[in-house]
Amino acid sequence: MIQNITRRDFLNGVALGTGVGLLTPTRLMALEYSGDGKVNTSYPPTLTGMRGSHDGSYEVAHALAWEGKKPASYAALDEHYDLVVVGAGMSGLAAAYYYRKKKGPDARILILDNHDDFGGHAKRNEFHFEDRMVLSLGGAQNLDHPSNYSDNAGMLMVDLGIDDAAIAAMDENTPDDLLLGGKLHANVGMSMPDGDGNHVNVGGHWYKFMHGRGDYSAAVRALPIPSGEQDRLIAFFGGDQDFLEGLSWSKQYDYINTVSYNRFLIDKVGLSPKTIAMFDGHLLVLNGVSGWQHTVLEAMSAGAPGLRAMGWLTNFVDSLAAMMIERSAEIRIFPDGNASVARLLVHKLITNVSKGMQGIEDVAVARFEYAQLDQEAQPARLRLNSTVVGVRETNDDAVTVEYVRDGNPVSVTASHCVLACYNNLIPHLCPEMSDGQKEGLSYGARSPFVYANVLVKNGQAFSKLGVSFTHCPQDPFQWVSSAPTTSNGGYEPPRDASDPMAVFMMGSPTPAVEGSPARDLYRVGRHKIYATTFAQFEAQIRQQLQSLLGQYGFNHETDIQAITVNRIPHGYAYSYLGLFDSEWEEGRAPHEIGRAQFGRISIANTDSEAMPLMDAAFDAAWRAVEEQTT
Repeated sequence: MIQNITRRDFLNGVALGTGVGLLTPTRLMALEYSGDGKVNTSYPPTLTGMRGSHDGSYEVAHALAWEGKKPASYAALDEHYDLVVVGAGMSGLAAAYYYRKKKGPDARILILDNHDDFGGHAKRNEFHFEDRMVLSLGGAQNLDHPSNYSDNAGMLMVDLGIDDAAIAAMDENTPDDLLLGGKLHANVGMSMPDGDGNHVNVGGHWYKFMHGRGDYSAAVRALPIPSGEQDRLIAFFGGDQDFLEGLSWSKQYDYINTVSYNRFLIDKVGLSPKTIAMFDGHLLVLNGVSGWQHTVLEAMSAGAPGLRAMGWLTNFVDSLAAMMIERSAEIRIFPDGNASVARLLVHKLITNVSKGMQGIEDVAVARFEYAQLDQEAQPARLRLNSTVVGVRETNDDAVTVEYVRDGNPVSVTASHCVLACYNNLIPHLCPEMSDGQKEGLSYGARSPFVYANVLVKNGQAFSKLGVSFTHCPQDPFQWVSSAPTTSNGGYEPPRDASDPMAVFMMGSPTPAVEGSPARDLYRVGRHKIYATTFAQFEAQIRQQLQSLLGQYGFNHETDIQAITVNRIPHGYAYSYLGLFDSEWEEGRAPHEIGRAQFGRISIANTDSEAMPLMDAAFDAAWRAVEEQTT
């Protein structure tokens, strides 16, 4: 079953017509410039173009996993650590934090990561234009109230300064129209192509409309879909009919747990495959797969419509939706998403990275000195652009960690190691593991995503859209929103529509195919991401925004100043699905078998919890550190 993942954490090229000027590196105006006028490439958050899984971050790992290729020998560095952590995402940073908290500030820790920035999926996108800084999120976005986390995960949050008072202040600093920040009464639009090069944008609150609240009939009538489909949607949203009428109670329960949501929509509600894309867009971005891979109950528990059209189940399912909405209302967000949480963790470990930073009150605007991340004199070090290719115990009290950096194969040793990387890579790093553990580690597949941020010279056209967030179910990017307009962390968001702004776009490339297991579809989506060039992503973005906003005066050729595409081929951790996964006995699920301690090596990632949430990453880190220190 899909677990609570509602908090968070098609991409083929599109050719545009004549006259479209694609961005080249010289036109990426949002890069930070040094005093001599040259682009400063040493500050990763300001880099534009293709980010996320950027060139240079994955090739060594792919050669190992796909072809079994790795260096034959390694230069042994004269470096021994108490702990080496593989992966500088949330689990890896938290593992380093928990280890030092337990062992003291002098514990020698090295964190290795294959990317040029830390945070894993929690990446920061930072633009500079016309003397203003514009922030947005390049990945994981939401945090919850610490009281909703486990004791150990909640303690970490409080240590970072994210306590009850901070959460209350974040709420105050979040505008009422920012859905991404947990403001669930903010208007939510629905935008569909009209066939003439523009979108029909219908405002209001579509999450309410889809559940039979508000003037849903008028909203549906405004959509560019056939009238018969409109009639069926209105009846479906309003609960005018019990679509499971004629089934006994037990058969109804079996039905909602064994039939896909999309099959229910087609067979029982009578909607066309084209219309159900409205709901696929929501589920794809939220959970990584379409309604073909969700059971009816899973989809509706994730907020998909149908709550009022299930006869005797209405109250039961309504209660599930109410629980989801109540938890979602506690979501908070920094202007760069959970990148600020990663920055707080790094600052805890390596204070010199931002000497003047106070903490949560200025984390969003603090300047980080990346050169300070890997200094010999400090106990904790973070080494970027370093792809680990081998981890093994070499004797009774040491682990050797082999990695490639700038083409050079080197190794270090440690007393303990925590693998906070992608589960599927671990069998290749540790070939000595048992076949059973390797199978457990290889069972899941992470869902791929693309987060794009588009700097526009002002927000005038976007403001005329009438909503700060809209669904685009028939487009490559299914969610389009203003970048977070919160002032949390000391950030000054755009003051009005005349200021430059960032448009945040999120898309899932996972195809909507009936009967195919999610794990197979994730691999198809991942291939799409890697096969799509930046120029093709840019063409999609320009075409979608022009169709969406052109009627309000937007001109993509003059208004777009920079584009950052964060491709995330290994995104949300795999959560089990009722249509495709067994119900294993406790302790026998693949993720539980896969995460078993391996001598002086432990595993900490959201894969090991089968739950793509930040607190799951923290819980996994706590468990791994406990395994290595008790």
